[in-house]
Amino acid sequence: MQTFLRSLFKDRKIILKETPRAVTPFGGLYVFVEFIKKKGYREILSAAMPFEYKSRNAIDPVETLTAFLLSVVVGARRFAHSNLLRADIALHRLTGMDRFPSDDTIRNLFDRFGMAEVEKFFSVLWRWLLERVPKREEGYTLDLDSTVFERYGKQEGARKGYNPRKPGRVSHHPLLAVLNEATMILHGWLRSGNSGTSQGVVNFLREALAKLPSHLKITAVRADSGFFDQKLLGFLEEQSLFYVIVARLTPWLKREAASIRDWKAIDEHYACGEFNFQLYGWDKARRFVVIRERIRENKAAKGRKLIDVPGYTFRIFVTNRLEDPLFLWRHYNGRADIENRIAELKEDLAADDFCMNSFFATEAAFRMVLFLFNLLSEFQRCAQPQGSYRRPATLRTEIFLCGAILGRCGHHHLLHLSLSWGGLKKRNPLHQNLLNPQIPTSPKLDPQNIKPPHPP
Repeated sequence: MQTFLRSLFKDRKIILKETPRAVTPFGGLYVFVEFIKKKGYREILSAAMPFEYKSRNAIDPVETLTAFLLSVVVGARRFAHSNLLRADIALHRLTGMDRFPSDDTIRNLFDRFGMAEVEKFFSVLWRWLLERVPKREEGYTLDLDSTVFERYGKQEGARKGYNPRKPGRVSHHPLLAVLNEATMILHGWLRSGNSGTSQGVVNFLREALAKLPSHLKITAVRADSGFFDQKLLGFLEEQSLFYVIVARLTPWLKREAASIRDWKAIDEHYACGEFNFQLYGWDKARRFVVIRERIRENKAAKGRKLIDVPGYTFRIFVTNRLEDPLFLWRHYNGRADIENRIAELKEDLAADDFCMNSFFATEAAFRMVLFLFNLLSEFQRCAQPQGSYRRPATLRTEIFLCGAILGRCGHHHLLHLSLSWGGLKKRNPLHQNLLNPQIPTSPKLDPQNIKPPHPP
């Protein structure tokens, strides 16, 4: 059977025919499949899996979770979208799956997760991943933030709370901790929508720090004004962690900022100052750093206006660090990168779209997406050790998306990758790097950057 049509431009005749051969648009996924195989992905998931199916007809839960991850990698935004890959025979051969699970099978697996299963299972996965993060003599910066997952139903934990885009809409309110320099998520919690930003943050951080392997250390913590909490500051000080957190502008802090006289000019628009102050209910005075910005017509100034000081906006940070205010301000500005990580989770990996009636089933799906994000980050570090970071959606379009046809060569399956999509020439260098991974070295430890000592 064949069909004729005319091209949109040039009016050329096109013949359409069917082929019995298995075709996949995701032939480039072979480099990712090879990566997780080399890292021992299947073995670690099998060892950590809290469930075991006794039926001979049941699909291995490790294969079911892998099907979910691959669906998200190729762009699925709903459980039902995973059915797109059920007809992709070429991808099934690439992964070795005899049967690709349906969306109901994936949902049923997540439905089996309770609180104990979530903690037990993902603790093992996180420990396995974090052991592969390279040691950094300068340590890592930990950024805290929360976000809003809008919901459209009566799911467990979906409550009315802070929702700037759709006030009054029920939501979940996840909490995230990101290792900035490693571009990896250290920990994540799914919380009910009526949770405050800093609610449970001390226990959350205690869990996050417990996940750190011995070779990793946190040297700084950054957070916005939602985490301006005496309990959090006290906990960080107990742990001997340095922090820079945006202060909530209470009337007392506004008064202190307005009374600063010793301003140090940064340039014609910015100036910095500082003061020590003990707020009501606090156990001691702490250092506050103030950045003052002149209001201009051609640029939106950040910060808040003070009635006592017209013409300026102010941003106030609380810190236990000793560096000068300019350094601390620039150091805090690096925290903006966590907004990119949240955008990638939502826009590229649909972390806010996989929702079920059970709260812990939803949290299990949410943490699997976080696990996938970390896998993709580790994939980039191994495949392109000197390359710049790329979003998951960019990996999808530039590497994983590649037309391919399944064939045979004797007793072996053969996957023909399209040259017009870059074929093997574009992806083999990544594959070779995965076979011989290099751990990036800190510039301070690079032998080429170490100068010999001066002779006596």
